[in-house]
Amino acid sequence: MKGHIRKRGNKYAVILDIGRKEDGSRNRKWFSGFDTKKAAQKFLNEKLHEIDTGKFVEPTKETLDEYLSTWLEDKKTQVRPSTWKSYRWLINRMVEHIGKIKMADLKPQHLQKMYNQLQKGEKPLSARSVLHAHLIIQEALDRAMKWGMIHRNVAEAVDAPRPKKIEMSVWDAEEVRKFLEVAKEDRYYIAFLIAITTGMRKGEILGLRWKDIDFEKNTLSVRQTFARAEKGHDFQEPKSSSSFRSIALPPDTIEALRLHKIQQVKEKLKAGSLYQDMGMVVATSVGTPVLSRNLDRTWFRLMEKAGVSRIRFHDLRHTHATLMLKNGVHPKIVSERLGHSNIGITLDTYSHVLPGLQEAAAKQFADALFRGKNDAEKSL
Repeated sequence: MKGHIRKRGNKYAVILDIGRKEDGSRNRKWFSGFDTKKAAQKFLNEKLHEIDTGKFVEPTKETLDEYLSTWLEDKKTQVRPSTWKSYRWLINRMVEHIGKIKMADLKPQHLQKMYNQLQKGEKPLSARSVLHAHLIIQEALDRAMKWGMIHRNVAEAVDAPRPKKIEMSVWDAEEVRKFLEVAKEDRYYIAFLIAITTGMRKGEILGLRWKDIDFEKNTLSVRQTFARAEKGHDFQEPKSSSSFRSIALPPDTIEALRLHKIQQVKEKLKAGSLYQDMGMVVATSVGTPVLSRNLDRTWFRLMEKAGVSRIRFHDLRHTHATLMLKNGVHPKIVSERLGHSNIGITLDTYSHVLPGLQEAAAKQFADALFRGKNDAEKSL
């Protein structure tokens, strides 16, 4: 195996001889575009060293479009359907800009230009979506490098956009009461009550079945979600292993669930053969699962009617955690109820609540310590 340098016009090219092809002919690889012979010689020395040490990668002729299509298909068995669907959507947006580029020709400049373009035009992506696109292309190229298709992951040389932190909005106890008072006559009242009193994610609530509720122990178990799939919606496993959890329910929620179940039985009798009993807690009038967008319509309508501050449905999860922390519940318990993988996530997410709690704790400690001392002196 050897190589040499050849001048082509005003530029220099490196030609590597890397053995024989299957038909017996010499297998040569050309690397063109060097401005000086010195630069070409340096590149040649690096490649010869890679060949000698077994690290040389023969560049693939695949385009980004071809490779990412294969990578995406392989990824289908590794992530949840809703996650895969978002991967597919982002990759489709990316290949509009870099799909025709060969893997071996991809440069950091191509990715940087693409990130800038994705945030412009008629349908610009948010910085957070572009960051997700960056993480996807970085993971895909990392596999290509491990498989010997490219010699470096150019995504590692690109700075992804830094998204703005989404501002968390929560209700206080009074707003919670105002909303629930207005919502209590709505058929989806139970979904909102569960969200506020458990901190469950929307998909987890929509996937909740009656068999997941233990009326004797006053608990429910999170075992599945109802979320977007490759086509439409479907039941899926929870977000992570820590999302499989048991949550204690307050008496008011248990009582509301009992009444809701009775109401469902009445709807089943009324619908007759049209009713499809899928055992769902939150269901349509004919027993089928409720789509996320349909729950959202009711959510926004009831918020406006109640005259409370406008927040996202997901902020009910934050509301639950914030109210629990302010009422002295240990962060570890809050973390378990939310299904966080570790308490650090809970502490980081709700750090804005903790300073006030620390001040209150310090005051309680001081009162107990010094009041106890004064009381003891008075008794002498």
